Amino acid sequence: MASILPSIPQQMKEVFVRIERKFLSTIDLGRLDSLHPISTSFGNDRGQPIDRYYIEDFLSQHKNDIYGRVLEIGDNTYTRNFGGNKVEQSDILHVKGTPSATIVADITRADNIPSNTFDCIILTQTLQFIYDLPSAISHLHRILKPGGVLLATMPGISQISRYDMDRWGEFWRFTTQSAQQLFEKEFTEKNVQVRAYGNVLIATALLHGLAVEELKPEYFRYQDPDYQVLITVRAVKSQAGN
Repeated sequence: MASILPSIPQQMKEVFVRIERKFLSTIDLGRLDSLHPISTSFGNDRGQPIDRYYIEDFLSQHKNDIYGRVLEIGDNTYTRNFGGNKVEQSDILHVKGTPSATIVADITRADNIPSNTFDCIILTQTLQFIYDLPSAISHLHRILKPGGVLLATMPGISQISRYDMDRWGEFWRFTTQSAQQLFEKEFTEKNVQVRAYGNVLIATALLHGLAVEELKPEYFRYQDPDYQVLITVRAVKSQAGN
């Protein structure tokens, strides 16, 4: 019926739509028929979180960028897992009082970190907690060596992290367009590659806190640009250093 609608008058279209709606079957939502998610722990309590599947796929694709001196935010799990023996020095940026931190800094005011320091920066699921994004990206660009690579991920469709929101705030969700414009101001358009992962089924599963193990592998292979669950950015600092 939908295929013939463009060729008929508007009033007749409305009649057809009303008739079609009357015959729509009821959808059984099963356990999703609830005002509360199945899990509020992003899937950590059920298996591998869905966004981590995409993050690790992205980092695996760009593992050759992870070498030399590498900075990672929070811990150095991905530096070790994907950089391996290509990494000569691994640094961890975190807040004061974190024993594993080799660098204590606010990335929006990171003047204590020298310019042109890192070959690679791994920044996963962090930018949503930073209000002053332009300053953060400016410092990230500054502390990369010429030719250095920033590998960043950020949420599109996602629940709020209550733990983080209550402690330092959670401010943003992203699209491929917003990520492109944010990063190209510092890195230039030609040096920024942006990609989105996800589809409506993956978005629904993630919002309910399901884990990777509960979904079929083929669900992850289809990417729908209208349901952007995870945004990835590979940004390269030019050899000229600008």
